[in-house]
Amino acid sequence: MRPAFEICYITDRHALEPQPLLPFIVEAVRAGVDLLQIREKDLATRELLELVKGAVSAAEGTTTRVVVNDRLDVALAAGAAGVHLGTRSLPAAVVRRQVSRGFLVGVSCHALEEVAEAEQAGADYVVLGPIFETPSKLAYGPPLGLEKLREVAARVKIPLLALGGINVERVATCLQAGATGIAGISVFQSCASLAERVRDLRTQFAR
Repeated sequence: MRPAFEICYITDRHALEPQPLLPFIVEAVRAGVDLLQIREKDLATRELLELVKGAVSAAEGTTTRVVVNDRLDVALAAGAAGVHLGTRSLPAAVVRRQVSRGFLVGVSCHALEEVAEAEQAGADYVVLGPIFETPSKLAYGPPLGLEKLREVAARVKIPLLALGGINVERVATCLQAGATGIAGISVFQSCASLAERVRDLRTQFAR
């Protein structure tokens, strides 16, 4: 069965403090997120490996797929479903040659050319952003906007997730522009009930 790429939660343990990350990850799995991207770039390898193992254990027997940002070695060692590559990661084509067919390879992109390259390299999905203005993505320049999202979506065949400034109210417009899903941090970590938030997000796809 083809995995769903609709709702992707990207972790940020610093924004959660003092709440620990692993229990929140367990909650996200129970809430039914499709993809769970562990993005803890400054975490030491041993601690990251233990965190990913905990996430993989929590996701066992569910539809949630756990992917690890950048660290292919950790993803493989922990038995994660895949790896998510950034602009400074190994090229997707190189990773694809090193992993099995069912191992997910996702790529973060900020332009049409990057999306096209990722698709040609065998990526399973891409995350495009920032679509809307968001403080966490200021380093990537001004937001791309819905028109750019529409342009890219019209020229890509693999799943395309919109990232950056995503909230429940903006999901429908992203889908109308051609995105197949959404990804985010604060949309998940800043809500009172994660289960209710995922349920609200899911209703946008049923329209």
